Amino acid sequence: MKKLLLATAIAALSVSAANAAPQVYGKAFITTDYVNAELDGRETVADENGNFRSIDEDKNSLQINSNISRLGFKGSEAITANTDVVYQLEYGINIDDSGDDNVGFRSRDTYLGLANEQYGQVRFGRNYSVTDYILNSVPVTKGYWDNIGASSLNTGSAAEALTLTDGGRINNSIIWFAPKYNDLPLELTLQYGADETFVDDNDDRDTGYGAALNFNPGTGFAAGIALDKDMSINGDILRGTASVDLSNYVAYPITLGVLYQQADYDNAGEEDGLMVSAKMGLSNFARPATVYAQYNRTENLSGFDGNDSDQFVVGGEYFFKDNMIAHLYAGYNSADLDNDTFFVRESEVGKGDSEFVRVAGNGDSNVLAIGAGLEYLF
Repeated sequence: MKKLLLATAIAALSVSAANAAPQVYGKAFITTDYVNAELDGRETVADENGNFRSIDEDKNSLQINSNISRLGFKGSEAITANTDVVYQLEYGINIDDSGDDNVGFRSRDTYLGLANEQYGQVRFGRNYSVTDYILNSVPVTKGYWDNIGASSLNTGSAAEALTLTDGGRINNSIIWFAPKYNDLPLELTLQYGADETFVDDNDDRDTGYGAALNFNPGTGFAAGIALDKDMSINGDILRGTASVDLSNYVAYPITLGVLYQQADYDNAGEEDGLMVSAKMGLSNFARPATVYAQYNRTENLSGFDGNDSDQFVVGGEYFFKDNMIAHLYAGYNSADLDNDTFFVRESEVGKGDSEFVRVAGNGDSNVLAIGAGLEYLF
């Protein structure tokens, strides 16, 4: 009897430990990219002699790039009969570089929360902005050109392919996913971003909030709308998306997507962004393969009037297995920067020694990049 009780206890402990064990997952994504960058303009601040220096750069580079490679741990465990504890610890790392840009593990989505079928799920920690929960199948670019959000003119360079603003990850945030109601094809998400700064009673806090609503009836069509207010930027991001999988309606394996957004900066103006994409499955290969095209148009980058960009990318994917994907792509970004953009250029003193300075200027920036790589999911 004692042996039976002992065996039962050990089995129960083993089941409990198995239920509590986290899922380990991640992605390693490496590409080789040829990048040609041209910058043609002039500085808008005079030098010590009162002259406005011209900027004329035409450079190229062969790069090995890690593209959003990551390692994560996630899981859930019952706390009551109807409620689970949910958690995720996800970190990004540059697997190609151990220099200053590779700071070890960088926090991505990291949270602890509760999930209940009746009341939904709530997460506390560092969470995606709600604007990223409505992307659906609209962005299709990968590797070097997975660059939505590369619109910060203050940290750009001649090799920066500029495009529309993206929502970031929100520190000290709470996000709530509403439960399903009567099988309606709607998903409601609310978010609060806390400002933890100590302020006087008469000072305003820079707290933010957001909301997103997804519509997905399961027919191949999906749409969403989201507002990020004072979280990702000092201002508002209003985004709308729609995508349709034509294979649900006609005999063509094509998915079309469109995204439109307005980013209204408190200290600047309004940025308008448009994205149109198409992705098609190919059937004449031994394994699944796809080709895609995406066009981005952004006016008034980061809210600065007269700074506009156009970006066009084509590419393809070949699935050796579901978790082993080969990539090939080419893209071009052309930006007209007429409003005191901060460029990064080589200094006269450090020319040839990779010493760079930031200068205010305006002009044209053109970036061409062609790349190929391998993505491994685990």
